[in-house]
Amino acid sequence: MRLKEKVAIITGAANGIGLAAALRFAEEGAKVVLADFDEQVGAAQAKVLGDQGYDVLFQQVDVSKQDSVETLVQKTIEHFGKIDILINNAGITRDAMLTKMTLEDFQRVLDVNLTGVFICTQAVVPYLLEQGHGKIINTSSVSGIYGNFGQTNYAASKAAVVGMTKTWAKEFGKKGVNVNAVAPGFVKTAMVAKMPEKAIDQMTSVVALKRLGESRDIANAYLFLASDESDYVNGHVLHVDGGIMM
Repeated sequence: MRLKEKVAIITGAANGIGLAAALRFAEEGAKVVLADFDEQVGAAQAKVLGDQGYDVLFQQVDVSKQDSVETLVQKTIEHFGKIDILINNAGITRDAMLTKMTLEDFQRVLDVNLTGVFICTQAVVPYLLEQGHGKIINTSSVSGIYGNFGQTNYAASKAAVVGMTKTWAKEFGKKGVNVNAVAPGFVKTAMVAKMPEKAIDQMTSVVALKRLGESRDIANAYLFLASDESDYVNGHVLHVDGGIMM
């Protein structure tokens, strides 16, 4: 098993990519903390995994609130005794063209997608540094690399995540902590399912593999970056987008 006895915190783990990652990590022997704002769904999903024999814990969290994240980390340490992996997967969208985007929607996306990554990493990294090893994986997006119509806030947050990833890779690499990012393309999630069929067809048409990604495709990328197989990978942004821009 590639993550045997490793303890992983995955934010945004109640559904979609985060839930797929929680299952994938558990399959590979990890003890997983499913952290999510949605307490009802998150707790239910943790029970499903627990009933399958996996060692999991659910913890409600608002990643944009420092006290909430500190509670998450404290509960993880109390329950599992350590932290080896942090997956900063939680994210939201509030899409609109620039001329129609409200300041409130702009700021809320940054609070979760950017400040949340900062808060979670700042809370977890002291434990990784103390033990001299660990993996941090941040979730960017192809929107943060190439931009996307109607996503000023989302693209800005995901571009900034890349900058933080590379900065932290330089700060912590010499201390045994690898920091990388994954940039998913268009993935079949509840978020995408709400889009018009015409828009989904248009997205699919620009992907070289001519299909949208599955949540497990992204989870597999997280798994590689969290495993010992990626010990010499640091400061990298792994595109998992089916060849959307080449």
